[in-house]
Amino acid sequence: MWSRASSRGKGICTQVKHCKHHPHALEISRRTSYHKLVNLTCVRAYKWEADESKGADARSSMTTAALALALTVQAAVELACPSHALARPKLTPDERVTIDVYKKATPSVVNIANMTTRRDAFTTSLTESPQGQGSGFIFDKEGHVVTNFHVIAEAADIKVTLSDGNEYKASLVGVDNQKDIAVLQVEEQASKENKDLLKPLKICDYSTPLQVGQKVFAIGNPFGLDQTLTVGVVSGTGREITGVSGRPIQDVIQTDAAINPGNSGGPLLDTSGCVIGINTAIYSTSGANAGVGFAIPGGVVQSSVKQIISFGKVVRPALGIAFAPDQSSEQLGVQGIMVLNAKEGGPAFKAGLQGTSRDEFGRLVLGDIITGINGKKIKNSSDLYRVLDRCKVGDSLDMEVLRASAREHIQVVLGASDA
Repeated sequence: MWSRASSRGKGICTQVKHCKHHPHALEISRRTSYHKLVNLTCVRAYKWEADESKGADARSSMTTAALALALTVQAAVELACPSHALARPKLTPDERVTIDVYKKATPSVVNIANMTTRRDAFTTSLTESPQGQGSGFIFDKEGHVVTNFHVIAEAADIKVTLSDGNEYKASLVGVDNQKDIAVLQVEEQASKENKDLLKPLKICDYSTPLQVGQKVFAIGNPFGLDQTLTVGVVSGTGREITGVSGRPIQDVIQTDAAINPGNSGGPLLDTSGCVIGINTAIYSTSGANAGVGFAIPGGVVQSSVKQIISFGKVVRPALGIAFAPDQSSEQLGVQGIMVLNAKEGGPAFKAGLQGTSRDEFGRLVLGDIITGINGKKIKNSSDLYRVLDRCKVGDSLDMEVLRASAREHIQVVLGASDA
């Protein structure tokens, strides 16, 4: 009997083929509501039931069929046309915070493409193609962008995608490879024409330390999916990772906010929308997020970025020595920093530190072994870098060294070294 039934708007679309056995076949318009349809069906059924020209059995059968039809139509229409849409639940305070942080920070987060130039083997023409990508954020209205050094390392060209979706060329201002930080400058023309797009994010270096359990947000471009937000907590503080230069980076923030390839260089934010770190690395055996991500702390980022913008480089205190790798010292049973040589004219050289040498018979003569600085024990390179990172150029250090089995104290005034 039925050929089609579907819903459109508040009415239903239905067709009823004429049944030769039914003297009162219904003619239902394509916009008849199901209430009218049910009523019409029942009325026609009772009317036909009263027709004395039919037998009781036939009347009973057709009445049953009509009622069944009415109930079927009603059920079908109720499924197709719900009486009202469910109201969306009100946002919780926690959800509002998340949404506010995302809306505030997203316009400041950029996508960075590391471009390389390749020569076509057949046409010998040069083509530009991306060899990697990452994230970054706008530091100031002058168009400076902060990211990780490893995101733009060995780039022939750098392109930055702003919040308007347009891609702009960027130049490299400077890097701090020891802390894996780089500063870019969006091309001057783009900066002038798009001042409203250059919305800086504030980097926060709080006097009070971060607390494990604090809520944090990561925004970036994992796998090329731009403006992706992930949420987590501070899982740990004071962590240490090895930077691209091989030098350890201390006081790193650990988070369980999902960080994946493409997130590098993007901001890690607190609930106020402040940058508390730069998402830099993950611990994973597969290369994908495993719930252990690391961010360089905001204080370190702030210090490096300001120096790069002002001087094009980062100036750090230095001893002016070359020392043996920790593994070599351990193999020799040495606990401390084994000095290989002191750069002539450098701070250590001026203070009288002695490097490793060979005697007249070609035998190795160990140089000074640094075992302490300002009363703190130095067991390996991480201990040394931790002390130096808290010093300034011109600071005087009381250095304890082991020389020919005798302990001595030497005063060293720190010099300057480019990062």
